[in-house]
Amino acid sequence: MVRRFVLPLVLLSALAGEAAADTARQVTELQLQVQTLEARLKKLEAMLQNHAAFDLLKDVEAMKAEMSRMRGQSEVQTHQMESLGKRQTDLYTDLDKRLEDLNKQVKTAVAPAVAPAPPAPVPTVSAQAATQVAASTPSPSAPTPGAAATSAPAKPATASAPAAEDPLAESKTYEAALNQFKAANYAGSIAGFKNFLKSYPGSSLASNAQYWIGYSYYALKDYKTALAQQQKLVSAYPQSAKVPDALLNIASSQLETDDTDAARKTLEEIINKHSNSNAAKIAAKRLAALK
Repeated sequence: MVRRFVLPLVLLSALAGEAAADTARQVTELQLQVQTLEARLKKLEAMLQNHAAFDLLKDVEAMKAEMSRMRGQSEVQTHQMESLGKRQTDLYTDLDKRLEDLNKQVKTAVAPAVAPAPPAPVPTVSAQAATQVAASTPSPSAPTPGAAATSAPAKPATASAPAAEDPLAESKTYEAALNQFKAANYAGSIAGFKNFLKSYPGSSLASNAQYWIGYSYYALKDYKTALAQQQKLVSAYPQSAKVPDALLNIASSQLETDDTDAARKTLEEIINKHSNSNAAKIAAKRLAALK
């Protein structure tokens, strides 16, 4: 009787052990699956964060472009005001000169004539001598022998003043090129700003024009040329306020050409050398996204 009960108990124990082992294996497998899913979830979250970061960078880039356009318009208006002020000063200077010349002419016209020398006393002569003198005196209407007729010198004609150049031509040329950029005609913008630099190489807007040339090449996806043009700005106009923006555009071109290390160095240069600029704030965000 005892054996009858012992054998089933042993079998039940063995079955319970196998069930427990199976359950443990299933639990272990489920834990592994959970860990795998968690790892995949973390990867997906990281990818989504990177994607969101890049979307944010695109939004920032778009906002930066709009701000640059607005700054460009402000630069044009400022330059126009400076040109108008210079023109007004020139007009006042010219008016003062004209008044001074007119005053001199009036003084010359009203100056008293030089008094003639008093006539020499006529000696008293006898009637016979007077008759002889009258007889020998030539007629007033007869020409004096040997006398040469003299003509008054002709007054030289006043040379007409050369036409003054339009003081606003410089601003108009710059604004025309900037309008091409606003209209997304980047090739026309490049040609316009190059013509501006050729016509006005010493302009206070020269560095701005160089910046827009580089940015237009960037918009055309010619990143190598964009990078070269912005480096030209940094080299030719090291004190320009456009240098931080040019460096930021250089970093963008380097990222587009997969030169991440160079882009990181450029971003760090912006932060270190131009910490107070708006470009430095954008550079810090980009640098954080790259790390």
